Amino acid sequence: MKQQGDTSHKQSAEATADKHRNLQKQQDQKDNRKAQQGGGGEQKPPQTGAREMPSDLPAQHIAKPGIEAELQLQPQFRAPHYKGSEKLLGMAALITGGDSGIGRAVAVLYAREGADVAIVYLSEHEDAAETRRHVEAEGRRCILIPGDVKDPAFCRDAVQRTVDAFGHLEILVNNAAFQEHAESLEDITEERFDETMRTNIYGYFHMAKAALPYLKEGSSIINTGSVVGLQGSQQLLDYSTTKGAIHAFTKSLASNLLKKGIRVNAVAPGPVWTPLNPADSPAEKVAEFGKQTEFGRAAQPEELSPAYVFLAAPSCAGYITGIVLPVTGSVGAI
Repeated sequence: MKQQGDTSHKQSAEATADKHRNLQKQQDQKDNRKAQQGGGGEQKPPQTGAREMPSDLPAQHIAKPGIEAELQLQPQFRAPHYKGSEKLLGMAALITGGDSGIGRAVAVLYAREGADVAIVYLSEHEDAAETRRHVEAEGRRCILIPGDVKDPAFCRDAVQRTVDAFGHLEILVNNAAFQEHAESLEDITEERFDETMRTNIYGYFHMAKAALPYLKEGSSIINTGSVVGLQGSQQLLDYSTTKGAIHAFTKSLASNLLKKGIRVNAVAPGPVWTPLNPADSPAEKVAEFGKQTEFGRAAQPEELSPAYVFLAAPSCAGYITGIVLPVTGSVGAI
């Protein structure tokens, strides 16, 4: 009986193996047909938003700090299909790095939702003036505050100037950043590491500390993290370190301030077409920026800005604090 059972099992296993080989053969035939028809070539990146976004980026390298006006392909930030509904009516927001990129796109939507906006930036005066023009076109007030967020005295002054101008402050968006690639840990000097840390994490700390005395119940802080803070990056060692620290800072500060009724959250963008990356990478790498995502392209700033509205609006995210919201263009960001 045992021998008959063994024979039966072997026959069943061979039949299953034959079935597997047949299924493989069927798929091989389909693959071959697609290759002959050209179906196996590069496919156009999917378009799932309100309007079509650029799939190809120019091979361009620009000088730091990065002027948006110099980009050959202008980032999409106006979000013409986004309709405001007074989610932030009567509020005042301070946005660091608000002159261009994600910061500019956030400023425009905050204004469309009814908020006055203070723009903190380093030295990109032309970009900042353009951002103010768009905020004012939405019917809201905008002030420009140039300076370095590494300096705690400047951060206190920026907050005070915002409160003096608008009379109050409800939203702080920490978004300013320094990024420079390196092939090796040995290429990162102490000076370089210190600059990245002090801009990207010290700056967030200084601004949050300066804003806190003016924030009240219902206010919020939103920090810009990054997908590289979630996954790491081979050539952005110091930058990734700061973004991971920002995520931890967000969660810790959220717990610390919840008793005051102040929410703290972060957005973790994937690759986004802003001056930050053309001011970092060589031109040939800029042309490939974002193509590794499942969307096959970099995001445009207006695809990030609604997340900042959602997290700032008490009507949308009043029960949300301490999260890192990934907007990365790929499945399974965390």
